[in-house]
Amino acid sequence: MRRQTTACSLLIATALLGACSTGTDDPATSSPAPTSAADSAASGSESVSHNDADIAFNQMMIPHHRQAVAMAELVDERTTTPAVRALADQIENAQQPEIDQMTARLTDWGVPAEPVEPGEHGGHGGHSMSGMMTDDEMAALTDARGTEFDRLWLDGMIRHHQGAVAMADDELTRGIDGPSRALAQQIKASQQAEIGEMKQLLGQ
Repeated sequence: MRRQTTACSLLIATALLGACSTGTDDPATSSPAPTSAADSAASGSESVSHNDADIAFNQMMIPHHRQAVAMAELVDERTTTPAVRALADQIENAQQPEIDQMTARLTDWGVPAEPVEPGEHGGHGGHSMSGMMTDDEMAALTDARGTEFDRLWLDGMIRHHQGAVAMADDELTRGIDGPSRALAQQIKASQQAEIGEMKQLLGQ
């Protein structure tokens, strides 16, 4: 009886071990595949954070903003109109930090800022910077005073802002970088509001 009991015990233990072995083998062979696929997908998504549209937007908007700041800096010595002076301060205070932000972003990407000389047909990489003042227009603005200065400045800044809004729209359409798209939306909203203010001052 003891021999039979021992033999039965051995058979039962062997069967149990076989069942356990079969149960653990299947998950071990199937689990690495989905994990590997997930890792691969995550790696692929992290490798693409920005595209050419994002680079062009930041590179072009820097000189575009710089000209707006230069126009704002002309105001103090050329007009006493409170609304124009307030707008100039507002534009300078908003756009200089945005220049710093875009410059830092391009540096992080290992891309040079490559500022473009301001001009009517200024551009970069086949893209144009619409709304830029020409050298002659900037010279006329610099020479003007009083009411004439106000008119030239408001008219020029409206066109300048409209160009920036167009550039922001292009980034929102083609760009993929989150911070660049957020900045584009911010530029569009703020400059559209300022366009409305400037048109009111011109009686438009």
